[in-house]
Amino acid sequence: MDADEAVIAALGYKQEFKREFSLWTTFCVSFSVLGLLPSFASTLTYGMGYAGTAGMVWGWIIAMIFIQCVAMSMAELCSAMPTSGGLYYAAAVLAPPGWGPFAAWITGWSNWIGQITSAPSVDYALAAMILAAASISNPDYVPTNWQVYLLAVLIMIIHAGISSLPTRRVAQINSWGSAFNFAALVVTLIVIPAATTNENPRFTSSHEVWSHIENQTDFPDGVAVLMTFVGVIWTMSGYDSPFHLSEECSNANVASPRAIVITSAVGGLLGWFLQLVVAYTVTDIDAVIGSELGQPWASYLLQVLPQKVALGILGLTIVCGFSMGQGCMVAASRVTYAYARDDCFPYSNIWKKVDKRTDTPVNAVIINAILGILMCLLVLAGDTAIGALFSIGAIAQFVAFAIPILIRVFFVGHRFRKGPWHLGPFGSFIGGLGVAFVLLMVPILCLPSVTGADLTLDEMNWTCLVYGAPMLIVTIWWFVDAHKWFTGPKVNIEHSIHSEPILSEGIEPETIPSMGLTDSGKTLSS
Repeated sequence: MDADEAVIAALGYKQEFKREFSLWTTFCVSFSVLGLLPSFASTLTYGMGYAGTAGMVWGWIIAMIFIQCVAMSMAELCSAMPTSGGLYYAAAVLAPPGWGPFAAWITGWSNWIGQITSAPSVDYALAAMILAAASISNPDYVPTNWQVYLLAVLIMIIHAGISSLPTRRVAQINSWGSAFNFAALVVTLIVIPAATTNENPRFTSSHEVWSHIENQTDFPDGVAVLMTFVGVIWTMSGYDSPFHLSEECSNANVASPRAIVITSAVGGLLGWFLQLVVAYTVTDIDAVIGSELGQPWASYLLQVLPQKVALGILGLTIVCGFSMGQGCMVAASRVTYAYARDDCFPYSNIWKKVDKRTDTPVNAVIINAILGILMCLLVLAGDTAIGALFSIGAIAQFVAFAIPILIRVFFVGHRFRKGPWHLGPFGSFIGGLGVAFVLLMVPILCLPSVTGADLTLDEMNWTCLVYGAPMLIVTIWWFVDAHKWFTGPKVNIEHSIHSEPILSEGIEPETIPSMGLTDSGKTLSS
């Protein structure tokens, strides 16, 4: 065994993927999933539309501090347990005796829901941007919901095809996409201030940008700023991808956590610069949000740039969005494969198969694409319904992120066995801050923007229902039936978690490889 295979064997799994991802290519996938430019373009309504420019710039700073806490705590878990199951595996291992399977069940389903909604939401936004560009070029053309849906389906099919290629090809494609994402973001940051057509003044005053909260909700200003976090959280939710790709990454228990932290830090900084550029140049927020184009980013670009320049930036955003959707599809397929490997889903024996020609989980890609196509049907129900995909992705991912971190902080504490990359004595404190942030944001992300008589079915925030209903169903499923047969992550080689026979032979617990606990007696099976 090489070092990576020894690590994965100590966690209970045999090596099934080729390790053709490096720190750089892993970072490229996660940065592509982050997709700062298309993510910002897709969620501009939330940042700008809830609290104006002050909400944008302050909201991003505040949210990023706590998001970085979540990312660093996740990286610490990844270094200790670099498996495709990621957070789901960590929750099972670290949970108190008897609670491991239930912790894994809830974490896994929440993470999976967040993962499978990411590609559909990105591809929907991408389709809307493409048709908005067509509408700009031909003012007589008005896109219909059916056209947006069919284009999103076509994009998703293409992404599924690329995600089924051999690992080396997928890594190369995502490397190109990530490089283009970074270059396009830099170009956008330079071109918008340089080419803006604004006059008298060319840029909004700093006092107006930083101090003026244009509250367009029925809640107090502070709550309105918190509601802008949905855009930040959704944009920054892709940094967990290196965790799920760790079984395909060389030197995984160091490279994967580094990729998580670098993605979050670089993404947070560059994303804030983009917020500042937009905040200092936008002239009419109401016109951007209410434009007939149906795509706020396109409306903003036309407001502040000459048409040809605006179309150029929109074109860069579209290419970046395609790369982002591709990264989302890859990451989601690895999560589906990891959970199917442990028989979490009906017909798991189909979804956990690895294609012999490509060494990738092709069946997992296919089922994710089918589910994504079905979810995109929400576009036919209107903007509010399809918008729920963004909030669901934010909540589902961050709930899944928080559960194993909460267990590690409040139940394991000093007994946590760190990997090569760790936070030292600050791990519990940083993890606690991240968990507190998630607990605060879950109810905030479910709030509608209006209340009272203004609250209609069209204005309702359906996130609590669309996310809460499936989570309620899987929870009931657990107590009625799943607890009888689901025991958490299933190892496929002889493993030290079955430690009692070894202990009976007189071997000290410290000599046995563990999965995050210094007390190896707390086994996965317990």
